[in-house]
Amino acid sequence: MTLDSAELRTVFGRFATGVTVVTCAKEGGLPHGATVNAFTAVSLEPALCQVTLTRQSKACGYLENAPFAVNVLSAAQLDAAWHFAGRPQDPEPTWADGPTAPVLVGNAATISCRPWRTYDGGDHLIVIGEVVDLQVADAEPLLFFGGRFRELAAPETGVHWGGSIDCPELGWFDATTAFTPLYPRSSRAAS
Repeated sequence: MTLDSAELRTVFGRFATGVTVVTCAKEGGLPHGATVNAFTAVSLEPALCQVTLTRQSKACGYLENAPFAVNVLSAAQLDAAWHFAGRPQDPEPTWADGPTAPVLVGNAATISCRPWRTYDGGDHLIVIGEVVDLQVADAEPLLFFGGRFRELAAPETGVHWGGSIDCPELGWFDATTAFTPLYPRSSRAAS
């Protein structure tokens, strides 16, 4: 069976993802980045993550056994997403030195990696990195869904959690929460 590539792209696009820019150093130590939404956690022990890049990207050539960073873009970094997707922006995104590779300024999170393994992924290259440093900011992530960049929003249900003690805005019950039984133990045993 032959699949239509446009239909396949549409179906894959129904899965909402975050937006990352994979950054590394190229010749002469100059920073390079590529917008990638194919990112996933792989393992906690050892700490591993994966990015998948089209073989046509320049970044594939720079990532061969090289350290890199996964810059999880914030909603305020739409220009950076476009810039590293091949639509240069003015001004350019701001760079900083990272623990393993150059990183972007303003990320929702930054994951610095050493090279772990690289695998054939058809027309893509699967790059797995060992996580060696994490940075997180209090910023909403930039999302990608249905071929468009999006921002995170609370679902509109028409019902507010405020009437419930188990409101996520107040904090979910944790392991230290003590509950008082509705009936004393002796009452339940007697019935």
